[in-house]
Amino acid sequence: MPRSAFIALLASVGACVVPALFGGAGTASAQSLTATPAGTLETQGLSVIIDQNQFSPIFFDEKNAGIQIVLHGNRLATDGAVRLDPTPEQWARVPAFVSRIKGSEPNQIVVRSTYKDVNLAYAVKVTAEGDGFRIAVDLDQPLPASLAGKAGFNLDFLPTAYFGKTYLMDAAPGLFPRHPTGPMAKDGSGDPLPMASGGKSVTLSPEDPLTRVTITSDQGPLSLYDARNRAQNGWFVVRSMIAVGAKENAVVWHVRPNVVKNWVREPVVSFNQAGYTPNRPKIALIELDPKFKAPADAALVRLTADGGQQTVLRARTQSRGHWTRYDYAAFDFSTVREPGIYAISYAGKTTNPFRIAADAYDRIWQTSLDTFIAEQMDHVGIREQYRVWSAPSHLDDARQAPPNITHFDGYKMGANLDSPFKAGEHIPGLAVGGFQDAGDYDIQTPENASVVRDLVWARELFGLDWDETSVDEAARAVEIRKPDGVEDAAQQIRHGTLQLLAQYKVFGHAIVGIVDPALRQYAHLGEAGSQTDGLLYDAALKPVERKGGTSGAPDDRWAFTTDLPANNLLVAAALAASSRALAASDPAMAKDALTAATAMWAKQQRGIAKSGDGRDDSSSPRSAEAANVAATIELLITSKGDKAYADRLRQLLPVIRQNFGWIGGVAVRAIPFMDADYRAQLAPLVQQFKAKADGDRARNPFGVPISDGSWAGSNKVVSFGTSMYLMHKAFPELIGTGYTLDALDYVLGRHPANNLSLVSTVGTDSKLIGYGHNRADYSFIPGGMVPGVLIVKPDFPELKTDWPFLWFENEYTVSTTSAYILAARAAMAAAAEAK
Repeated sequence: MPRSAFIALLASVGACVVPALFGGAGTASAQSLTATPAGTLETQGLSVIIDQNQFSPIFFDEKNAGIQIVLHGNRLATDGAVRLDPTPEQWARVPAFVSRIKGSEPNQIVVRSTYKDVNLAYAVKVTAEGDGFRIAVDLDQPLPASLAGKAGFNLDFLPTAYFGKTYLMDAAPGLFPRHPTGPMAKDGSGDPLPMASGGKSVTLSPEDPLTRVTITSDQGPLSLYDARNRAQNGWFVVRSMIAVGAKENAVVWHVRPNVVKNWVREPVVSFNQAGYTPNRPKIALIELDPKFKAPADAALVRLTADGGQQTVLRARTQSRGHWTRYDYAAFDFSTVREPGIYAISYAGKTTNPFRIAADAYDRIWQTSLDTFIAEQMDHVGIREQYRVWSAPSHLDDARQAPPNITHFDGYKMGANLDSPFKAGEHIPGLAVGGFQDAGDYDIQTPENASVVRDLVWARELFGLDWDETSVDEAARAVEIRKPDGVEDAAQQIRHGTLQLLAQYKVFGHAIVGIVDPALRQYAHLGEAGSQTDGLLYDAALKPVERKGGTSGAPDDRWAFTTDLPANNLLVAAALAASSRALAASDPAMAKDALTAATAMWAKQQRGIAKSGDGRDDSSSPRSAEAANVAATIELLITSKGDKAYADRLRQLLPVIRQNFGWIGGVAVRAIPFMDADYRAQLAPLVQQFKAKADGDRARNPFGVPISDGSWAGSNKVVSFGTSMYLMHKAFPELIGTGYTLDALDYVLGRHPANNLSLVSTVGTDSKLIGYGHNRADYSFIPGGMVPGVLIVKPDFPELKTDWPFLWFENEYTVSTTSAYILAARAAMAAAAEAK
């Protein structure tokens, strides 16, 4: 491997401290793995995570389950489990986790799993062995005949860790390709064939001490697959088949990850990549391997015009304690206020530069609004100079989804369609407005409502005076970087309102959303305009036949039309808000929006029914009661304090008390339109929320609530920042601006794992490989915010920089990005208050 490539590799795994890796050095250490109380096997430089993260009940294979290997700071292997396919796709069958216990041997973990539907139950024993570990699969009963030649043990390896590197199958050499090139089965199945097979041992990247792994099989030959031949999000798969009649030790592997002796992860110095305004607090955080010999001080250097560096501050770092698997220290350089270009020097390394400037935050929200939100617009074509992001999309929307189904993306439809249309029937009027939710292409109604409300709030509270995009709804044409004299935020509010009003006009209520009917169509990668043919489906035509404005292709998206109180109230809130924003530019639409909002709100005051959004069984706080508070307050603001809404809000105070952590920011917006008693009742809730927030902040060094669920939590962080600023404005004697600035710092770089800004193209160094419509190109959408750092259980913070297909770390969503726009404006206001 060229030395330059090796240096680049070091950067990708955390700029590791590795002594003498060339010339045959870098052999494995003699340290053996030890079982921890958390159920992992650990030694310095290697962690084996064993089923602490299970396969998803909704999305199945998320590449974060089964046996996983973290080697030299990089999670490079996952999904070690019995699988029924050589290269499983995302929705292929996955085993159900049963239990995990300590085994009878020292440093052994035993996991039980099952495929109930095919009568396959088994245990996997993972045992420390020499300088690696042993995997043994014991079946409860030999394979059923139906699984002969299908069931095997798989372990998936991260493609970007191995691109351009070699492998050995026994002594036969091979190369890991950058792009999948086959071979493929010739039987029409679409199944990949092995890249290599038949050996008893496979070594991945023998040339690279940081990623070298050897697997030896006792029971049968190994095969190596490139699962990207089946789906772009596939990994390299090592697999052993389970022999017919085998039971105990049906598969036995000896896994030897090469562990560089005394490997230590280099520090990560994290800071706001957009920089700092002169008067605000400026604190960088340093993430430290506990075995790293950390210097006691850090320095701030100023970059000069001739390329020099001037040290302007040297100070001792302050401990921020231990969190997850790392120690943390803080470097406070708040006393430096002189505008300029700076970097932080620590432990012999200097970070990338950042600014201190009065205008450091002036446009941190701009690209999110004029590029990302625009790129996610549905039912229009989107162009940016020479680039076409999308042709007009989904003009054949939509068909009525059938009853009694659960869609593979989590949407649900019960027996009652809550619709005047029959299953499969075309629903006219829905091919207008709206935003595609994420890296997929569905319209999720509650998220669209959130976008509208966020943009209204940002305009009203802080201003979004910006025009860089042309929107012509009649022509279904959008051009980015072409001002048209109309404020972009107002046009986006109008575009979202078009879809929300269309649903109300067709059904008399909000619907759950609109999504692709078939999995192959749903997995479409590329521009949205080619996902459907734009022609209405006619079952009388052949699949390839077209006639007039119809075709025989059943590609029209399905509308999930369940009438749910929570959705109605969230949409009522958004429409009430949009009526204010559109009053001057489109008074007719503003009137329609307010009429619909009023009617939807009034209908739900007759008695709140079930909660939820009809999409999944999550424990999201999207309750109808909390949504009722939001809708009531938006109508209160729009009506400038109408007594009916004020009276209803007083009745909802118990709901506010119960849900203040989620709707406190909404609740304080009503204060100017209510009497003094309302504010007095909120004051103790704000105090209690502050105390809880301070307690939560003390649990990690970053000062924000960090999600530990199955989806990384940047949305939670920015929402926290906005809520705290709204409470600060309402109760400045109780809440300061630091919470909001900490939230901004987190999403723009001061977070675990690395220091990239989570908003693509915002800041000096940002997330430039994301999970958007163009993810197959390892690219990004400017202004989109990714979910960020996931805590891989039990304690590994991860944000992969170069692999786009982990949606829980990398997927842009439209409502998360609109929440960022609002939070960024709040943080700008907070920074302006700093003295």
